[in-house]
Amino acid sequence: MYISIPAKGRDPHHLSMATDNFFRMEREEAIDLLRRYVTLQSHIVHSHATAAIMRKVAEHLGEDAEMWEIIGLLHDIDYDLVEGEMERHGIEGYRILIENGVPENVAEIVRRHNHLLTSGYERPIEVALQAADSASGLIIACALVKGGVIDNVTPRTVKKKFKEKSFAAGCERERILMIESLMDIETFYHLAIEGLKEARADLGLA
Repeated sequence: MYISIPAKGRDPHHLSMATDNFFRMEREEAIDLLRRYVTLQSHIVHSHATAAIMRKVAEHLGEDAEMWEIIGLLHDIDYDLVEGEMERHGIEGYRILIENGVPENVAEIVRRHNHLLTSGYERPIEVALQAADSASGLIIACALVKGGVIDNVTPRTVKKKFKEKSFAAGCERERILMIESLMDIETFYHLAIEGLKEARADLGLA
């Protein structure tokens, strides 16, 4: 893991403009850290899916795609630990990341992403994480009903299934819609699908 001190004068809370003078963790390092704390395969798949979407959204917005992907990978690092105690989710993730040398400002994004404890998301990275976290499950469910073939999923598919409240019922639609402060929903679905296509090997999709 490589972590460096923020450049003098840089806002330490502005992750979206992270550069090599700020913070770097290799993708494989993040995956190794994730697997140290998360053992359930479904949770690992979800983390990879969220990360893939985060990367594509960051690229579209001209943000730091590697940083956004890492945050996607690590956002649920405490999920096995909290065992459904959602009042601890994010808080324990913050602690884990700090204990493993991840800067406070990165860990803080993870702490704040639990929407049951936090609200008022305005920063692009936080808005995108809310949308990616929820959309990942919806889009994977769309792929599974098409034989697990992600290439058969289109934005139209996702928009149709979005309206069916009983489909992927655990997907919180209102969190996906937060992305409309950054882009239209069709663009987001397109980016998310493309991200999952690139990550298909990590997701068990064809």
